[in-house]
Amino acid sequence: MRDYRYYPEILVGLQFGIIGLMLLFSEGFWQDQVGRVIFGVGALLGIWALRHNRLGNFNIQPRIKASSSLITTGIYAYIRHPMYSAVLLMMLGVFWSSPTPLEGLLFGLLVGVLWLKAQKEESLWLDHDSTYEAYRKRTKLFIPFIL
Repeated sequence: MRDYRYYPEILVGLQFGIIGLMLLFSEGFWQDQVGRVIFGVGALLGIWALRHNRLGNFNIQPRIKASSSLITTGIYAYIRHPMYSAVLLMMLGVFWSSPTPLEGLLFGLLVGVLWLKAQKEESLWLDHDSTYEAYRKRTKLFIPFIL
């Protein structure tokens, strides 16, 4: 993959644009209890991940800050990208509430964008931290014990 100058910003813009469109076109999120529960589980996962990340270590763009350190506690002991998992769960709740073809397409696009962000971060971490390869071998990308 080429390292385009604005690639991280483009991915973040796509991520938020897709989320915005999913929320805009959702028909019934607040009426669907299952969708709200899925959304809530995703939000709790995100909070858990943030609790194990120190202020200044977190970056929404797929870039590594010079002062970043690898987090391997909490949910990070099982998955490498829990914030992406949290976003996917929350938006799965929105999709569940309004399973139209458009929502399905947008959710699929969101999965693709977050996968691209994760791949970019993986390559950066491999260059940034010599322990990342071992961490990568013992954890999953998005779903504990599965993927």
